[in-house]
Formats: sequence, C-alpha cells, structure tokens
Amino acid sequence: MKILAVIPARGGSKGIPRKNVRLMNNRPLIYYAIHNAQTCAAITDVAVSTDDCEVESIAQMYGAEVVLRGEALSSDAVTLDPVVYDAVKQMEARHACTYDAVITLQPTSPLLSAETLNRAICAFLADSDSDTYISVINAPHLSWSKNESGYFPLYKERLNRQQLPPNFLETGAFFLTRRRFVRENSRMGEHISVFEVPANEAVDIDTIQDWIVCEQMLQAKKIVLRCDGYRQLGMGHIYRCLTLAYNLTGHNVHFVLNERSREGIEKIKASFFPYTVVPDDEAFYDFLRREQPDIVIVDCLDTERDYIKTLKSLVPRVVTFEDLGEGSEYADATINALYENRNMRPTVFSGEKYVLLRDEFMYADPITPHNEVRHVFTMFGGADPLNLTGKIYRLATHAVERHPQLEFTFVTGLAYDAAAHGVVSSERIRVVQDVKRVTEYMTMADLAFTSQGRTVFELASMGIPAVVMAQNAREQLHTFAQMKNGFLNLGLGDRVSDETLEKTFEWLLSAYEIRQNMSELMQQHSFKGNIGRVKKIILGEMI
Repeated sequence: MKILAVIPARGGSKGIPRKNVRLMNNRPLIYYAIHNAQTCAAITDVAVSTDDCEVESIAQMYGAEVVLRGEALSSDAVTLDPVVYDAVKQMEARHACTYDAVITLQPTSPLLSAETLNRAICAFLADSDSDTYISVINAPHLSWSKNESGYFPLYKERLNRQQLPPNFLETGAFFLTRRRFVRENSRMGEHISVFEVPANEAVDIDTIQDWIVCEQMLQAKKIVLRCDGYRQLGMGHIYRCLTLAYNLTGHNVHFVLNERSREGIEKIKASFFPYTVVPDDEAFYDFLRREQPDIVIVDCLDTERDYIKTLKSLVPRVVTFEDLGEGSEYADATINALYENRNMRPTVFSGEKYVLLRDEFMYADPITPHNEVRHVFTMFGGADPLNLTGKIYRLATHAVERHPQLEFTFVTGLAYDAAAHGVVSSERIRVVQDVKRVTEYMTMADLAFTSQGRTVFELASMGIPAVVMAQNAREQLHTFAQMKNGFLNLGLGDRVSDETLEKTFEWLLSAYEIRQNMSELMQQHSFKGNIGRVKKIILGEMI
C-alpha cells in the first residue's frame, strides 16, 4: 500500500511570525512533522506543500520533497482540502503512481511522537470498516452553548468529569484518509473514526503560549531515580528522592527500587509517581537499556566503580547522592549535602548549600521558644533501627509525671512498629505515624529529640532547639549537628544512658537562654535556594 504524507506549511503567519521555520528546541518547527513521517515505515513519500522559499529550503535539507502551491492556494481564507488535493495530484504526476491513502501532518503538532503516528497508521490499515481517521483527545467537560434564547447546557446531568460521556476534540496532528476521498473540497470518507492520542502529544501551536508549552515539553528530560527504603536502611533516600521528584516538574520522572524495599515501594506507590521494582543490578541495567533515560540519579549510599561505569555506558548523565564510595569518582556529579568538604573534586558538591528540604519547610515560619518548655517533639527517621524512639519514650513517661505542663509528640516512620516497642499514645504523649505535614507538629515544639540525619536541617529551618543522637557511625560524619549550629549532640544513641538523657533534658528545661541561643544559631542558616541549585547540577546546567 502506498501512503503519501502531506505537510502543509505556508510561509506567512500573523500570530507567530515565521512559525513553521522558527527554532523549536533548536530545530525548525517543520522538522518534527518531517521526521515523524520519515520514521514511519508505512509512509511511502513525504511532501511539503509551501509557497515560501525558506520553508522549501529547510524541507529539502531534511529530505522531504517539496510541492509549490500557487497564489490561489496561499491566502488565509483557503482551507486545507484544496491544498492537500493539489499536493496529491502533483506527487502522483511526479511519481507516476496513485496513492492508496493520504495522511495530512500539521507542522504545528511537534509533540506528536513517531510511535503514536505509527500506531495510528497500523490501526487504520487493519481497519477495513473506516475510510478516515482523525486525531483526537478525549476531553469530557461540562460545557455550554448559546442561541437566540440564551445559554444552555450540552449535558443531561451534572457529573464528575470521569463519569461524563466521551467528548472527542480534534488535535489537528494528523488526518488520514483513503485516496479516493481526497477531493478538492473534502478529505472525509463515508465511514469516519477517531484515533486518540496522548494528552501530552496533543498541543496544536496557535499562540505564543502554545509555543512556550511545546518547547518546555520538548526540553523535558527523562530522569530515573534509583533509591531504596526499608527498616534496616531507613527511609531518608526515599524522602529525598520524592523531594527531588516533586521539584522536577516539567521532566519525566520514574522511580526504580529493589524488591526488598517494601516500605519504600509503598511510599512511592502512595505518591502516584511511576515506578519499577527490580530484583538486582542486572535487571536495573536492562531497564535502562530499554527506557534510555537522559539522567540517572543514584541515592543508594556508597557506590562501586564498576557500577557507576556501567551506568555511564548506558546513560548520558549519572548523579549520585551521599556517596563516599569510589564510584563517585566516575559520576558526572555527586551531591554530598551531609558531608562538609570531604572531597574537593570539582564534581563533588558538599555542605548545607545542597540540603534538600520538603516543600512544607519552604513556607513554614520558625518558632519562638517559650520561656517554659511546653511541647517536646521527637522523630528518629523512617526506620529508627536503634529504637531511639523507645529510649525517649521512657524519658517522656517519667517527665510528664514531674512536669504537668509538658506534652510529647512522637512522629514515627513507615518502617517503625511503634506498638511492638510499646510506644503508644497516652494522656500527654501523642504517637503518630508517617504524617503528611510534619511541620504541623513541629510548630508546637519548644524542644526536640532526633537522629543525626536530614531531620537536623528541618529542625534548623524551624529554629527548634534539639538534642541529637546518631543512629550509626556513618551519621556521625554528618557535621552540621553541632552546638555552633544550635544542636546538643550526645553521640551514638545506643551509648547514651537513660541517666544522661534525663540530666540533659532537665537541664535544658531550666535553661531558657541556652535554648533561645540554640534557636538563634539555627536560624542563621537558610536552605530556601538549595533546590534550584541542586536541580541545575542534576540537569548539567552548573558544574
């Protein structure tokens, strides 16, 4: 079967001057339609119909044939039907053939993918009942119209959008019809069908706003976030990658987790980001070969040299987080926010300038400590492998008996079984798990207990004086949680006795000026510009 693709592209455009030849993501707009047509094996010939020498030159440069249209077919009032008919007649005369089908491809639909176009043509060829396929999107809405009597609804009853009947809107991307129905005043066959294209491929450029949207979407990167989260490891990697994902709007983000990451998988699933579960590194490599992303972000602690070198052979850009392994030497960038100046290589970015806080900390106001401690906040991460929560819970049960004004809030993660450790709510002790907005509980606090991970930066942004206990020796390498920044650091949590905790706590209860000074030291730090800085590193815009 012979199929002709006709791409109509006039030179003049009042809304967007030189629209068809202006650079869209560094290529002339018309390139995308030509490229799609040339990529589809079912299309026999590609013709650009134009009245403009610049369009003619660019079309020929990209390997398309050109048919020149006369002045009568170049005015604003002329519809596409006679233009396409003219192009078909010229091409049939040129190639001494008769085409079986004709597809009109608009250059103003640069987001249409070759895969979608190919699926549409294959479906059309297999559909003997249809004469014409029109590209559409399904956009059901409660809509109204107007006549001489006024406005009236185009629906029978008000329903949620998901319950409304289909409402197909033409995208203008393609119009595929059998040759015998291509006439001077029509391209419609007797039996018409529609072909749904994905919404993200359906923009038809008519305004400057449409242009901006298309260019942004074409510049979008395909980014894979490789992270894990489970009880022994903790959930910090998951939360950091979620923060990144929420701030990489405009890019195509996909999570990959190991199958042992039960808690991490549940968290990503609940976030509604696309994700894939793999059993091992080989399966991850296969995933990358199949999906061909632009960037891979690895947030899995210390990487090995061969692992990163393999990733580099599969993906143009590799970025690692909290990576002290030898693999970081081969990554395009390593972001070690928790480790201050541990490596001076130009591709390693360390220190608090690269700390990522969740969105809620960008708009939450710091606290003002009360003269008297009324509320104590406790959070030891998503897993708390040393059960430091239980250690502070024992302290709390005695403290509320001695200090009637005190209340405690314990925020635990998905991987921590509070009930199994006897950590349960009581009259002035509240235990909550996996909260949506932790700042809701932090804003009430006058004092906090936490581990030496990312939570210390969250507490600093809120100005909450904090006692810190590390979960492991690696956490002790995180140097931010020191008195100079407003933290009282007690070292490894499993080496801190209940007696030491109690004495430290009682001292801080009575030391208002110390707590006030700790809060002031914390608030000397600002993390609000960090996400923009990290995004530039990830995208390769700043090295």
